[in-house]
Amino acid sequence: MIITTLPFSFLATLIFPVWFSWHPLLPYFTAAFVLVLGLGIVVKKAQPQASWVDKFVLCGPVFVAMPMAVFGTEHYLDPAGVGGIIPAWIPAHTFWVIFVGTCLILGGVSIVIQKYAGLSAALFGIMLLWFEVLMHIPRVVAAPHNGLAWMIALRDLSFSCGALSFAAMHVEDCRINKMRWIVSVVARMVFAIILIVWAVEYFLHPELLPGVPLRQLTPSFVPGHLLWGYPTSVAYAVAAVCILLINKKVHSASSVGLFVLFSTILFCIPIMVQNASNIGAGLNVVVDTLLLSGAMLCVAGRCAQSEEQGIMDGRFYEQET
Repeated sequence: MIITTLPFSFLATLIFPVWFSWHPLLPYFTAAFVLVLGLGIVVKKAQPQASWVDKFVLCGPVFVAMPMAVFGTEHYLDPAGVGGIIPAWIPAHTFWVIFVGTCLILGGVSIVIQKYAGLSAALFGIMLLWFEVLMHIPRVVAAPHNGLAWMIALRDLSFSCGALSFAAMHVEDCRINKMRWIVSVVARMVFAIILIVWAVEYFLHPELLPGVPLRQLTPSFVPGHLLWGYPTSVAYAVAAVCILLINKKVHSASSVGLFVLFSTILFCIPIMVQNASNIGAGLNVVVDTLLLSGAMLCVAGRCAQSEEQGIMDGRFYEQET
């Protein structure tokens, strides 16, 4: 994927930014197209006898893929702005912005059409870990009292956990099953710890928009807009405890994923409509929150796969004995 993208990315650095600058609505069209396509494929391939929880969990990869494609198009729209967050010691900022944008678009489409989906999710998760090392951790170290820097770092780490959990579901090589198990467990534990941190943050700042506790406030037109952080705090804390300590991992992760999806629909979409001309303050709020929901559902999907595999292994053991 990376090798085949290199020539295209180089060409894109010369041509695409000029073309895309005339199409500011492209991220919206990308979001709608990828979301409709992905959900259509999920509905078509879902087992009729599957429970609503299983069907909802199947939507998780789509909720991850759509934001990936949107972020990719935004790299084309504003290469200078995106390049400004790259460390100064890394050369060729514009090239890397377009290259990463191209990879995000191709990766999102790959996950949606379910071709090399596991590889695309793994590369996305690893890329986010590199972002942690190259950008987020240095920013936190430079300003340890900057709460926003901490929340952004935890946000991208949670996205990485979801992507790697989904990638682990597609590993078929039995020789690396142990590594898959380690990645899954670590991702689940880290995700739960992040939820605990966010639960505390929402309890201290209940006015923040449910989802990822950044600077965005719950809209004033929402009844009790200063209090929605409290149910969010409870939901995150309960889900984290269940994921860590109780054998209810699948339902806990899927339930909090559903909670975040409702937040996206009830709170974030109105914000997007109010800020339609400002992608950063509008559309990005939606895709960030939706990506968090997708990451939670991917963690739930991996937990379900592990439980199913454990049941199958137990039945095999019983037959052998």
